[in-house]
Amino acid sequence: MRPPFGDEEFPAAPYPGARPDVSFAHLNGVGAPLRPDRHSPSGWRVDHTGDDLDDWLAERDAVPMSGRVPVLAYGSNACPSKITWLRESLGLTGPVVVLRARCEGLAAVWAAGLRVVDDQRPATLMADKDAVEEHAVWMADPEQVRVLDACEGRGRRYRLARVRSGHVVLDDGAVVDRVLAYIAADRVRRPILVRGKPVRCADMDQAAAQGLVGKRAGSDGLKASTVDGEPNPDTWPKRVFVYGTLQPGHEAWHLLEPMVTGRPRRASIRGSLYDTGMGYPALQLDGDDEVPGWVVPIRSPRRTLSTLDKYEGPDYRRIRHVLPDGVVCWTYVWTEPTHGMDLLPEGWRVSA
Repeated sequence: MRPPFGDEEFPAAPYPGARPDVSFAHLNGVGAPLRPDRHSPSGWRVDHTGDDLDDWLAERDAVPMSGRVPVLAYGSNACPSKITWLRESLGLTGPVVVLRARCEGLAAVWAAGLRVVDDQRPATLMADKDAVEEHAVWMADPEQVRVLDACEGRGRRYRLARVRSGHVVLDDGAVVDRVLAYIAADRVRRPILVRGKPVRCADMDQAAAQGLVGKRAGSDGLKASTVDGEPNPDTWPKRVFVYGTLQPGHEAWHLLEPMVTGRPRRASIRGSLYDTGMGYPALQLDGDDEVPGWVVPIRSPRRTLSTLDKYEGPDYRRIRHVLPDGVVCWTYVWTEPTHGMDLLPEGWRVSA
C-alpha cells in the first residue's frame, strides 16, 4: 500500500517539474496513489483506502471515470504542484485523475521558442518511432478540459488533437487509441532541431535546454486531427462489449446492427453472469468466470450509446472496461442485487 503524498514532494520548478512514479488522484494539495483492479467498475482503487475510484469521486461530487476523456500529459501537467497552480491561478476544480502511461513512438522534445512568462523552454510532442517514454494521461472532466485549454493556449500556442501516432498504454494495460493531446499550433512550439535533430526532454534538463541554439522543425511528424469544440467522453472508445441480448443473432441485435462499422469479434471478460429470470442476463465484475461475448465496433458513438443506454435502463451502468488484450470497450454492468439468480458460467445462450 502506498500512502498519500503532498505537493512538496514534487516541486514544479524547474519546468517540467517532478512527477510521481504512480497513478494518482489529486485534490487539495494531496495525491492519493491508485492501483488497477479489474473487479472494480472504474477499473481502479484508491490504494490506501481500497475504495473504488468512482465511489471516491462520488463522495466528492465529482464526475465518474466514464464521464472523463483521456488527455496525454507529457510536460508539466503530471506534476502535482503544477496541478495546484492550475487550481490557484486558473480555477481548476475537483479531483484530478492522473494515470501513468507508457508511450511508444512518441517523444516529449524541447520546443523552438521560450515561454514568455518565465523564459523557460516548454515541451512539445513529436513522433519518434524509436522512443519509449513514461508520461501520464489525465482523465479529465469537461470543466478540467476547459482549464487545460486556457493553460495551453488552445488554438494559439497548442491545438487539442486526437493523435493516431504511437502507442499509449496505461498502468492497467489499457491501450488509449487516438489519445487527446495538446500539440504545436504556433511555429515556436514546434520542435527545435540542433544539428538537424530534436532534443528529447529526457536527455537534457531545463537549465541546458534554455541555451539551445538551432532551427525550428518544419513538422512534428504526428498523425493527428484537430478537435473542434469540447471533446465528448462518449466518443472514446468506439466499441462496445456485448454479452446478452445485444449479441449478433440474439433478440436485440437489430437495435445495434445498424450502428455497427466493421466486423464484430468474439471476446470474453472475467466476471460473473447471472440469469435475471426476465429474459436477459446481469453482469457483475466480482467473479472469475470467463464471460463470453462480442466486441462490436460502432459508428457515431454518442448516438449509439444513447440508444443502448435507453435499452439497458436504470438497472445497468455503462462503464469502460479493459479486455485482456488491452482493448478498451464500453459495457454494461448490473447495479442491483443478484440474490437468488442462477449463475451462467457458460454465458448467455438464449437466441432469437
